[in-house]
Amino acid sequence: MTIQPVRLFGDPILRARAAEVTEFDRELRQLVEDLTDTMYDDGGVGMAAPQIGVGLRVFVYDTGDAQGHVVNPVYTVEGDEEQVGPEGCLSIPGARYDVRRALRIRVSGVDMTGKPVEFDATELLSRCVQHENDHLDGVLFIDRLDPGDRKDAMRGIRESEWFTAGLTVRASRGTGESGKPNPFGRGR
Repeated sequence: MTIQPVRLFGDPILRARAAEVTEFDRELRQLVEDLTDTMYDDGGVGMAAPQIGVGLRVFVYDTGDAQGHVVNPVYTVEGDEEQVGPEGCLSIPGARYDVRRALRIRVSGVDMTGKPVEFDATELLSRCVQHENDHLDGVLFIDRLDPGDRKDAMRGIRESEWFTAGLTVRASRGTGESGKPNPFGRGR
């Protein structure tokens, strides 16, 4: 088990577009393992490589009903239906707001060996994939909030102990008690 420190709001890697993965080697397999271990340790349902300081297009997920990883992900929205629901982020401790997302998406990419991955996602899995894919594009969930909620979120960040202390990296929390994920940092 290799749990990595999590990058926090303010770290430049969270605002940069991650690079496509071109080498499917031992380092990539280790990255997927590190992401998974760190996600479970923090009680999340997803984690993207930039959140542990790696600028590659990789994320892992475990919504309770579905788990896995996607390398070089792409998704397309299926239909016009949207969902509004709570999100938080392991890179923005304490922030939790309702975010509008597509209800159904089609996801494609490859796994850590380069084998094609393709699946349909709806509800929580759809939300998770969109959230993690945003991380790969340098977008944070607070960027998707309406102006009033975004202002409130930014105030909360500025007033947080971690932001006030100038922290952009947080060591593991060690709070994943049961190994079961908490949707987007629930209870934090």
